[in-house]
Amino acid sequence: MSQQQLRRGPSRPDPDPHLPHGPRPARIVRWLGGLGCAAAGYAVFQSLVGVLPSSIDGESARYAIAVVSGLATAVAAWLSAALLRSRYADSDNSPVLPGQLTGTASAMSGPGPLSALFSAAYDTLAEQVCVVDDPVRGRLTGWSHSLGESGPGRPTSVGTAYGLHIMLDLGMPEGRIGAGDLVDTLWRLRLPDGGWSARSQGSEARPEVTALVLGALARAGASRERLAAEVEVCEAGFTHELDRAGRELTHVVTTVLRGLLRAAPGSDALSLLRDALVEGAVTDPRREHRRCWGYRLAPFHGPPSPLHTAQAVVALDRAARVLGGESANGRAAREDGVRWLLACPDAPHDACLDLANLREEVRRPRTDDPSRHEVLNVRHFTASWVVRALLTPGARDIAREDGLEDEWRERLNGAVSAVWAGQADGIWTWVRDDTSELRRPMWMTYQGLSALRAHAIWVYQPNG
Repeated sequence: MSQQQLRRGPSRPDPDPHLPHGPRPARIVRWLGGLGCAAAGYAVFQSLVGVLPSSIDGESARYAIAVVSGLATAVAAWLSAALLRSRYADSDNSPVLPGQLTGTASAMSGPGPLSALFSAAYDTLAEQVCVVDDPVRGRLTGWSHSLGESGPGRPTSVGTAYGLHIMLDLGMPEGRIGAGDLVDTLWRLRLPDGGWSARSQGSEARPEVTALVLGALARAGASRERLAAEVEVCEAGFTHELDRAGRELTHVVTTVLRGLLRAAPGSDALSLLRDALVEGAVTDPRREHRRCWGYRLAPFHGPPSPLHTAQAVVALDRAARVLGGESANGRAAREDGVRWLLACPDAPHDACLDLANLREEVRRPRTDDPSRHEVLNVRHFTASWVVRALLTPGARDIAREDGLEDEWRERLNGAVSAVWAGQADGIWTWVRDDTSELRRPMWMTYQGLSALRAHAIWVYQPNG
């Protein structure tokens, strides 16, 4: 039953709220201002005429003193009132009544579309969560790689890690999905020798998947002691000797860097990965020789890529804040990456070539048979990464310093529009390359929701 239904008797209007009157000197000045400057001066004049002693020589002297004092009081009252009005106008400290709307009626008449989108996304994820009783691992609760996959669904490390990220972003509005169940499932999906892998990678842990899972577990509050053992496994396997292919890919290095910044912000490997990322930048003569990134950090780097440049900018900006600073070369590379993104020559910016989705392969020799390769197909939601890169604190500072705020806002709004256009009821779809089949990967929905949430937080204004 609503609160209004519980009320008994005739309804009464709420009493007028008490408005504080401010410090006593301000009240006196406002009172004098209410009398008017001339009235205040006249009041002082009359008072002085009545109280000045008759011992002052001459009636004219008494009147002269009273006139001068009255004029001085009038001028002082006028200046004080003007100063007080200016102070309140500049700071907007005028009291607001409880319940008073500071925005326009149309802007505050109801929730915006983002609230409905988040609710729809949560409902879909709650309806399609998989619960499986595994005879070896126990009960598993989570999601497969994509929503609506044919056949019986089974939670995977990648799908469940992205699902946990989504739930944390949405704030877990109610109890249909428990974060604790998702955390337990990720620990149960851990490989026997430690770490995690994607479904197509077999039983050998891979650093990009391990870092993804560790980042989700760290966000959910997993203990640092338990995470430390898995961080060590991730770091030990991510070397040039053991994983040369992974260390040369921008996507893999930035994924590991972001995950470890969450799970192990004190790791010695972070500065090494950051330096490798900076050294892997290339220059683009088509955009004022700015530094940017291709899909590889070693020759052959590949063509300049908005996607990989955005991924590098996000990772480097986060590293600078977590690690407490950056080298001059690292800062210059990160800032060049932002300027390179802002220099997009294509238009319109909600459908420009810089926002084209990409697909790449992570190919590694199999340890059991080096003559064969393990292939992981990775798809990238480029617009979401551009949004996240342009919303980094460093990107906003650069746009302001360079006088490029209009360009920054135009490209940001275009990327946000592209992100929004890719969803239906809060779930994003990907068209498979070889068919017209639509897939709904968990990673894409997470990236879309994360980008829109970050943008909504940035544009929020408490005064409408």
